[in-house]
Amino acid sequence: MGRAFKLTAQGVERLRTPGLYGDGAGLWLKVTEGGSRSWILRYTSAGRERWMGLGPYPVVGLAEARDAAMDAKRKLRQGIDPLEEKRDQAAAERAESAKAVTFDWCAEKYIEAHSPGWKNAKHADQWRNTLAAYVSPTIGKVDVARIDTGHVMKVLEQIWTAKPETASRVRGRIEAVLDWATARKYRSGDNPSRWKGHLDKLLAKRSKVRTVKHHPALPWRQMGEFMAELRKREGTSPRAVELAILTAARSGEVRGATWAEFDLQAGVWAVPPERMKAGREHRVPLGYRAVELLSAAGPGEPGAIVFPGVRGKPLSDMSMSAVLKRMDRHDITVHGFRSAFRDWCAETTNFPREMAELALAHTVGDKVEAAYRRGDMFEKRRQMMQAWERHCSTVAPAGDVLPMQGKTAAGR
Repeated sequence: MGRAFKLTAQGVERLRTPGLYGDGAGLWLKVTEGGSRSWILRYTSAGRERWMGLGPYPVVGLAEARDAAMDAKRKLRQGIDPLEEKRDQAAAERAESAKAVTFDWCAEKYIEAHSPGWKNAKHADQWRNTLAAYVSPTIGKVDVARIDTGHVMKVLEQIWTAKPETASRVRGRIEAVLDWATARKYRSGDNPSRWKGHLDKLLAKRSKVRTVKHHPALPWRQMGEFMAELRKREGTSPRAVELAILTAARSGEVRGATWAEFDLQAGVWAVPPERMKAGREHRVPLGYRAVELLSAAGPGEPGAIVFPGVRGKPLSDMSMSAVLKRMDRHDITVHGFRSAFRDWCAETTNFPREMAELALAHTVGDKVEAAYRRGDMFEKRRQMMQAWERHCSTVAPAGDVLPMQGKTAAGR
């Protein structure tokens, strides 16, 4: 190999003049005009002179450069051109990298494929935001084919106790993305994010981590007193809260309502599918007070919001909650009035349970729902909502027991 080790560590450190400085055995230190330094190995292969870079100085020190040069010489003796081998390895790595599909990429493709079928346009944003916040920082750039239980646990263990509801949603979304990737042949094997028979053995049940908090509801017996106080308040937000109570509707359904959805003469509010949680139209029978309330507010242009907030846009959820706060009712929520309605139905009326569930736009059994959608079901629900209106307008003296209402009472 000839005389080697001409350079010293201190000498290399001091070299600043541009040029090539040989250490022997084909190893050179190249110093550029700009002052950067790098190692180069000069050798001959198949009759051709080759120059192969071994790395920059000082990242690669003198001793390490000598070791790399020695390894290259050994390969030459085995008939392997080290520069060609290096290029082949780089090409293989590029090819492998090109084939690699990351979790983030799969997640975006999953959302693109499924979002057209989601009833709420905001659902896709919720998916993206959730995955960006809790999943991407940990496994977003990982090849989806390599994701295993350890990766999933690393994501979930950070939030499983602190944010159990969010963590459960994250787990389900990871599972869905990985199932999609498996179906597209980007990975194989069991889904490491599946719950039953797998993660349920590693993580506590969400119900055990934290008790589910229900929306605080006003006791149904106090509805008359509360409504009397509510009706003393002027403004758009109090009327929106009142309509939500009288129709047992969700806050979002009331806030987003437009005049085109109402037929005040027929006493019908038809909420379109895109604004319903179940994704199908929900017809709401309007009682006398509900029609009176809406008539006083409008009607306006068909596309106009019934309860407008700033610049004609829908009221915010906080606007309706603020009504309760101004009434010093920090113990209840707007959504809780739906529970009050349901309790009233169950405890004081003979209206069928399924009918009350339909009034709340809950999904009930297909056969049962089909039965209650036939004939006069809508008119029976109108009787139920009128009975609810009467209850909400009646302030019961302390100690009074309200009579049962329902099929008999509603028919009088």
